[in-house]
Order: sequence, then C-alpha cells, then structure tokens
Amino acid sequence: MNPAPTLRLWLRPGLVGLHVFAVVAIVFCVVMGLWQMGVYDSRQQHERADKQVVPRVALAGLWGPDQPFDGKLNNRPVMVEGRFAPADQQVWVTGKKQQGRTGAWLLAPLLVGAGGDNALLVVRGWSPTAGALPAVPAGPVTVDAVLAPGEGIADAYNPDRREIGSVRIPALLNVQPYDLYSGFAISTDAATAGGLDLVPPPVPGDVSWTVGLRNLAYALQWWVFGAFALFMWWRMATESVATSRAKVA
Repeated sequence: MNPAPTLRLWLRPGLVGLHVFAVVAIVFCVVMGLWQMGVYDSRQQHERADKQVVPRVALAGLWGPDQPFDGKLNNRPVMVEGRFAPADQQVWVTGKKQQGRTGAWLLAPLLVGAGGDNALLVVRGWSPTAGALPAVPAGPVTVDAVLAPGEGIADAYNPDRREIGSVRIPALLNVQPYDLYSGFAISTDAATAGGLDLVPPPVPGDVSWTVGLRNLAYALQWWVFGAFALFMWWRMATESVATSRAKVA
C-alpha cells in the first residue's frame, strides 16, 4: 500500500477540521483535569496545615461536656483546668502498644468546671503492666493535652482490676459517676504522668484522601472526557478514511 495516498486521505480538508477539534478538545480536557488535581492537592495541603499549625487554647472556650465531638476537635491541643477525681476512680485501658511493647494506658477523670459533675477523661500515661492505681496530683491542675475521639467497641469492663479494652465513652459512663465529655484527652504534660511514660498523641497532618474528593472526581471526569474525545476522533477519522478509500477503489 502506497502511504502517500493514505496520508492524503487523512489530511483531506474535511478531516483537518476534525483533527484540530480533537486536539483542542483533548488538550482542554487534560488541562482542566490537571487544574482540578491542583485544587485537590491545594485543599489537602490547607487541611494538613490547619491540623499542624493550631494554637493551644483553653478547653472551656472550645468544647463543653454536652457537646458532640466533631472533626475540628480531633488532635486539637488544649489546656484543661480542673481537679483529678480520687485515684480509685482511674481505669486501666489494656492492649495499648508503645515502642513495640504492649501495656496499658492510665485513664483518669479530670473534673472540669465549678460544679464537679463534669469530667474529661485524660490519658495520664502508659505502663507496661496494669497494676495498682497510682496517686493523682492534688489540688487544682492545668494539663496540656491533645483531644481525641472516643474509641470503638471495648472488651468487657473488669471492675475488680478496673480494666477496660478501649476508651469507649458510652461504656465508661457506667463506670464513672460524672457527666463525661464525648471524647477524651491525651496528656502531653509530664507533671501529671505520675512517673508513667507519656503517650505520643496522634501525629497531626494525616489528612484523609477524601478531603477535596469532589475536585478529584472532577479531574477524573475531565480525563474520561478526553479519552472519549480521542476515541471518537479515531473512530470518525478511520471510518471517513475507509469510506474515501472505498470510493477511490
């Protein structure tokens, strides 16, 4: 087959316009998809920055005991003023790993507010064993901590050993004689740890890929449009060339 006649068929005036339109459409779809991906990346970066650069604020002006735990509170550094409840009201949260070892968190209710009826559960620290409950700091305290949502289903609470399998607030409501906050706090204050190892709070900046999901979907949509335009160009052009070749033959 002589390539020259075939090339002339592909470059007929009737097809040149189709080629130009296809190139413009495909480039436009690719550029729009890249733009939407850029918006998606920008939203991810902004969300990460919001989580990383957050000033520490007083708990009293941020969140109350009767308010739900929403996304803006997760990993939020706070200062909590109050008094620790008696030491025998503390609870060990078992099955907690730290530095490759399995141990337990010491969970203590911190009484917040003037009435003494509201309590924020605070993880004071980690121990390789869940033994005797250590003493709590006496008097008014100010604890630097990071907020966290309640955890999932817990193992059954053991009242004799004061142990539970996770920081599940509904389960702990039956254990504590207080109105509990709907989340808990992980102390970053060595003064309240009582000699236990501090628990590293969750690292901020782990942003879900679903942040900006709409922009990601738009990017994929534009690229699908571009692929469809390429397919339609190829189909229309090849059919036109085949028809023209048949007429010449």
